[in-house]
Amino acid sequence: MTDVVFGFGAHSRIEDGPELLRLVAQADRDGLDHVSLSDHPYLGDRLDAYAAIGFLLGRTERIAAFANVTNAARSAPLLARTVTSLSALSGGRVVLGMGAGGLWDRIADLGVPKLSPAAAVEAFEETIVLVRKLSGGGDPVTYEGRHVRVRGIDPAPVPAPPVWTGSVGPRSLAVTGRVADGWIPGHAADWTSERYRTSRPVIDAAAAAVGRDPAEIRTIFNLPGRVTDRPLAATRDADGRWLGGSVDQWIEELTGAVLDHGAGGFTLFSPAGDVQDPATIGRWATEIAPAVREAVQAAGPNQAASAPRT
Repeated sequence: MTDVVFGFGAHSRIEDGPELLRLVAQADRDGLDHVSLSDHPYLGDRLDAYAAIGFLLGRTERIAAFANVTNAARSAPLLARTVTSLSALSGGRVVLGMGAGGLWDRIADLGVPKLSPAAAVEAFEETIVLVRKLSGGGDPVTYEGRHVRVRGIDPAPVPAPPVWTGSVGPRSLAVTGRVADGWIPGHAADWTSERYRTSRPVIDAAAAAVGRDPAEIRTIFNLPGRVTDRPLAATRDADGRWLGGSVDQWIEELTGAVLDHGAGGFTLFSPAGDVQDPATIGRWATEIAPAVREAVQAAGPNQAASAPRT
């Protein structure tokens, strides 16, 4: 089984820039795998996601970064150039986070045509396909999709980065199964949720239909929650949503998520939607993540690899 990845979601408000730099530097030192930034270029108080990612990668040595997820207004050919350049400069420490676009009224405010839900999913798949075609070297690429087109463009001589998607509906979930490397369940759905139970089989069926092994597509959960000094009496609320708990409660829950439900990774977010505090990131990186990895390794690859995904 591929190693379980651990990261955190960071805010990208311009005023939070200094704290963002400190947190990512700490996470890099402490061994976290990735940091994710939102991509909302229609909000004037936000850092551009890809400018920020490039800056963060240039100041770190091990941690990867990605937009969770890339705004659908970004041109597919130029996005390919951006992510392959970041990959080349950082030694492969970038992930391409992709979605079909959830706020098309705001996306259209950026001057791009507003797409219907069906057309947005088509463009989403075509963008992933084109990024792959414009990576890894080879002959010039001509691609004539319904929404994405290039003619005679030389691919970059570096591999395409992994693609993780924020798919929600059946059509976009099927795209994930056909062409993506990872899935980030929407609305902070976790392994106990109805959304996960009904969505993951759509991905698996689409992957199998094109001859892919569904196990190749990892699930990376966006996971809000508190790390508390003492155990909580209840780690989930009345609706079953994860609240958090002590370090030991986190370790038990996440180990079960990997071994019993096939989880491939976790991105920690602040439950209040604000900036993460350094103490929480430190405990996540140095106490929770290593213990879960150790428990999964101790259980053996066969148990983890055979975990159900429904």
